[in-house]
Amino acid sequence: MGMRMVFLGILLGSIGLTASWEVAQAVGDDESEVRMAPGTEVSFSPEVVAGYIHAVIAADRALYTTHVVDRMQENRIVIAAEAWKQRKALPLPAQMLLMGGKLAEMGGSGLRYRLASLWPIYEENGPSTVFEEAGLKVVAEDPDEVYSGIIKRGDQRFFKAIFADRAVSKACVECHNGHLLSSKRDFKLGDVMGGIIISFPLPLEKKETP
Repeated sequence: MGMRMVFLGILLGSIGLTASWEVAQAVGDDESEVRMAPGTEVSFSPEVVAGYIHAVIAADRALYTTHVVDRMQENRIVIAAEAWKQRKALPLPAQMLLMGGKLAEMGGSGLRYRLASLWPIYEENGPSTVFEEAGLKVVAEDPDEVYSGIIKRGDQRFFKAIFADRAVSKACVECHNGHLLSSKRDFKLGDVMGGIIISFPLPLEKKETP
């Protein structure tokens, strides 16, 4: 987890980064080491950064779901359950993602991510803004679409992106379809259940000098 946060920190810090590239020495058959020194401007667009962050989150979730939750349940070793602490069970994949998002937010980088849905079991997991509601509707209709834009919290600008969240395991489907508080009970594997909402701070706008 620590190395992944370092990776994300590098991506966030690279927006608007100024550097020049100097090829140093070969480190592999098809790779060369590059060193950066003051000079040429190199930057990542916020859309690219959000895509990288989403790729890491999605990969971690898929691996946890298939190699931990599904495997443990199929072998009848331990189940995944909403009340996992009380039942000495595994957290559901959605719970694991939400906990990861809270831990990332505590890191101080300004990065935030969470799951949200138009059909949340709990109200706090629904859209919290008009932007989020609009984005969740877009990705529900077209899972390949990414809804994004720049928002403000106080004086700070943030880039915010919403990616479709699909039902990745039987545990996800069974939890939502069978939960007493669920407003939608016909999910199937692969269905869009909501969205992964990612946001991170953008560099401060440069003020023109008179």
